[in-house]
Amino acid sequence: MPTQHGPLPDSGDQVSRRQQAALTLQIVAIVSFTFVAYLTIGIPLAILPGYVHTQLGYSPFLAGFAISVQYVATLISRPLAGRMADSVGPKQTVMIGLAACGISGLILIGAALVQHLPALSLVILLLSRLVLGFGESWVATGAIMWGIGRVGPTQTARVISWNGITTYGALAVGAPLGVILEHAAGFVSIGITMLGLGLVGFILASLKASVPVVHGERMPFRHVLNRVLPHGIGLALGSAGFGSIATFITLFYVSRNWPNAALSLTVFGTLFVGTRLVFSNAIKNHGGFRVATASFAIECAGLLLLWLAPDPLLALAGAALTGSGFALIFPALGVEAVGLVPPASRGAALGTYSVFLDLSLGITGPLAGLIAGEFGYAQVFLFAALAAGCGILLTLSLSSRGKHRTPAAI
Repeated sequence: MPTQHGPLPDSGDQVSRRQQAALTLQIVAIVSFTFVAYLTIGIPLAILPGYVHTQLGYSPFLAGFAISVQYVATLISRPLAGRMADSVGPKQTVMIGLAACGISGLILIGAALVQHLPALSLVILLLSRLVLGFGESWVATGAIMWGIGRVGPTQTARVISWNGITTYGALAVGAPLGVILEHAAGFVSIGITMLGLGLVGFILASLKASVPVVHGERMPFRHVLNRVLPHGIGLALGSAGFGSIATFITLFYVSRNWPNAALSLTVFGTLFVGTRLVFSNAIKNHGGFRVATASFAIECAGLLLLWLAPDPLLALAGAALTGSGFALIFPALGVEAVGLVPPASRGAALGTYSVFLDLSLGITGPLAGLIAGEFGYAQVFLFAALAAGCGILLTLSLSSRGKHRTPAAI
């Protein structure tokens, strides 16, 4: 009886799947440091507004400011982080950022120890937030450039997507973990955990191989800014929804006497991660601007649902839709932005583009605090929905002006 020879019909697919899995593992091995950094951000996220407002006795405006001041530091340091990743190397950039995350936790311990002196505790807490913002920019920018250096620039969208998965996955885990820690061991346990995470991350990053620094043309900052400005504005508009939920969802629940406010942050993060996993090839297949337009629309719908929600179940649905919509805005517009600069300036472009996320979050907290104080917490989500609607119009405008580039062109 004759024997069949040659590869099985699906062997090529099996090889391709193995290659894709190996590529994903290389990316995850690096962006896992972003997970560590954002876990230090997520753990205090659901605790700080209540601590400032209820325990220290300050206004909702200052509660929002305590969250947003972190993004001010990130805003200031993000372009420098991009330049450092381009010139010194992304590994070194990540390690500095992780060290800053740990130091932020150490400072937060100091704030907890003097909570009987509200003004001093608040000042120390704000210092901790500033240092944490510095660490965030260094780790997030450096990890993306480190990942691109390992798997190649054609995988830029994939690296950005996985970096975002670790970012919001950490926030989804961190928010309820922070509540558990605070209830079990007090506010000081938040700082101790952050310190430990930063130290462990720093040690693990030091053991990883670095990637070569890319040499070549480096565009002046103003030229990079001009290239990525429209995309950055779109990112800022989309980030208002996340900023509103991160800062005021807890107090929104409290104002309605609803339980499980931290669950809404977990649902937001879970749907964010799920959307990036399920639609990982959407940007490659449909283009950045198309994906961004659809994402803005979904985010807007979720925020409107939050605004109108009569009960916590519909509020959770609104948070889920918002997380799903926000998920692909950063990579969709980011791929288009990074593709507009030469390879040696990709870190600068990514850092400059990311500034608009920080700018949005830095503005959203205090502005939403003013809106909440004047009109109520629900109106904060209406404000964010209007911003997402403007994002739809901007993205359609960019697409119609012929600025679309596919990820393969990067």
